[in-house]
Amino acid sequence: MCILMTEMCERLTYYSVVANLVLFCTSTLKYSSNDATTISLVFSGSVYLIPVFGGCIADGKIGMFNTTYGFSLIYLLGLFLLPASAVDYKDLFGGDEYELSVEHRRIYFMLGLVFAAIGTGGIKAPLATFGPQQVQDMGPAAVQTFFNWYTWFANAGALIAYSGVAVVQQNVSFSWGFFIPLLSMLLGIVSLQFARRHYIHKQLTGCCPPKGREKQQTHGFFDTARIQHGGSYDDKIVDGVIAVLRVLPIFFLLTMYWAVYSQIQTTFFLQGERMDLNVGKGNVPVAILNVFNTISVMLLIPVMDRVLYPCMERLGHPLSHLHKIGIGMVVAASSMIVAAVLEIERKKQLGFQQVVGSETFNASYISVFAQIPQFALVGASEAFVSVSGLEFAYTQSPESMQGVMMGVYLASAGLGSYLSTAILKIVEETTVDDPWLPDEMNNGHAEYLFYLLAGLMGVFFLGFLLVAKKYNKNISSNRHIDTEMV
Repeated sequence: MCILMTEMCERLTYYSVVANLVLFCTSTLKYSSNDATTISLVFSGSVYLIPVFGGCIADGKIGMFNTTYGFSLIYLLGLFLLPASAVDYKDLFGGDEYELSVEHRRIYFMLGLVFAAIGTGGIKAPLATFGPQQVQDMGPAAVQTFFNWYTWFANAGALIAYSGVAVVQQNVSFSWGFFIPLLSMLLGIVSLQFARRHYIHKQLTGCCPPKGREKQQTHGFFDTARIQHGGSYDDKIVDGVIAVLRVLPIFFLLTMYWAVYSQIQTTFFLQGERMDLNVGKGNVPVAILNVFNTISVMLLIPVMDRVLYPCMERLGHPLSHLHKIGIGMVVAASSMIVAAVLEIERKKQLGFQQVVGSETFNASYISVFAQIPQFALVGASEAFVSVSGLEFAYTQSPESMQGVMMGVYLASAGLGSYLSTAILKIVEETTVDDPWLPDEMNNGHAEYLFYLLAGLMGVFFLGFLLVAKKYNKNISSNRHIDTEMV
């Protein structure tokens, strides 16, 4: 429970940072919409590439707990700089001479993002591995249950961030809105420390080759690295490398899924800014629509765990990890189609000026809540892909490289954000005469971009089917790994 609470606090922190990141960049830091979108995607991408490094340190150097704790401290440094970039120093100290220029705010903000990316990225792989290690001896069912609740708690943190912190950022101030995630991460560190004496710690395997071994006859490419064949590494390390290489094609094909998923913080946000935000006497935060993504996940996970998956087993058609991932990819593609249809209708009903933060947009009379279906579909896809992906990564690796394998899986999400950035840049360069996503979204054809993403998701899904069917479930390792195939 302490590990799950730490995950919830960390996710609350992370999503509080990214919830209105685009709005903060355009309103306070005076970046263009395209630049703000790029910053958001690069930050998200970097966050999910760093777990490979964190996993390596945890597996071979200092263990899961120490790695999580150390990166948490780096995280705090970044979280201190973010509110520092947003504070109104003139009002705080009572003088124009204390006002911070936009350039200096940008420096504080970018440094904050760098340290926050290193911190949250370094935490991901060891925390996601440390948790199931506590229940691993109870059997595969306990591991599956842990990952279900791990994802549920992560989305609970996201729900608080989008429904609470996002409101503070848009309607009160970003200085307070960035101060809350700092407090949240402090609470997460306390939670992690609370059960320190009771954790189960797996023995470190190390990644350094032993010395002084005599060379023997070699057998095959990877056998040359084994000690018994004259190499420098024991079987655990070699088998771990083989396990990682086997799953790389599957993880690579997931990058397009994460590129689609990243739209909820970028293009979906830009679309929502230009829709009717009026509810009663005020405006709802644009980022609050992410609540429907998280609610979708939190409702579906218990239903799938207790109803859908057991029912499929009783019918004689159990869903494997790869089955579930494939279903999620299809659902994600459908969310892009729904977003495209809404974008077409949205631009037909433009007609009033709407203030969001410190910016004014020509908005549509269609309520922002018309975005609920596309957010809910992304959430449904996450319930399939995220839980199954985490469990797949954990079960496909020998104990010696569980942190690395988890990091490699999480890196697919980071590459997905970078892929999304690349797609947006290519679209920008190739549609100059009739732009799909100009700085003012109302003057473009974002619906074409959504259709393109849906089509690319379909292509990657077909590739996933081919790779998954060929995936070899008989992995050579020192322990039994419960692997399933499509």
